[in-house]
Parts: sequence; structure tokens; C-alpha cells
Amino acid sequence: MSTIETIQEQITTHPVLIYMKGAPNAPQCGFSARAVQALMSCGQKFAYVDILQNPDIRAELPKYANWPTFPQLWISGELVGGSDIIQELFDSGELATMVSAAVED
Repeated sequence: MSTIETIQEQITTHPVLIYMKGAPNAPQCGFSARAVQALMSCGQKFAYVDILQNPDIRAELPKYANWPTFPQLWISGELVGGSDIIQELFDSGELATMVSAAVED
């Protein structure tokens, strides 16, 4: 399976998926920490991929997503965005709604 196929499978298999540096309980950068904190506050299960442990994904995902930075949040197969967008959605209450809807589908 190619790296792109792996990425596609991850995105389609998990309704809520964050590509981040580190793990939710041990983020390795401030942007990932802020994003995963907002996501955890939604109270739903989500999947994650530590791009520091997956250099092929780290190299290929920005091209696939047409989004250059990490973290990247994907909900229901769609790229939501990075840390700033995640924080804005969390602050407005929209993130919890989006995550709940994706998990319930």
C-alpha cells in the first residue's frame, strides 16, 4: 500500500482524525497541543496519527491535502484545517457539533 493509499484509508476509516506532532496525551508542539485540547474538550472519541513517527505521511499529507502545516483535522473525510481554525470552531461551539455529527453517522 502506498503512503497516499494509507492516508486515504485513515481518512475514510476514522470519522474524526487529527494528524499531529506527538500523541494527544503528549503533544510535541504547541499548535498540536492547542488543537488536541480543543478536540478532547468535545468529549468524543477520535483517532490520531503522530506524524513524527510516520515520516512518509508527514512528507506526503501536505501535498495530498493541499495544506502545508500540522496539525490537520479531518472530519467525515473532509479537511477542516489546522490549529487556528480548530480553535475558532471550538470557541464558537461549532467543533463539538461537527465532531458529534461525524461520530454519530
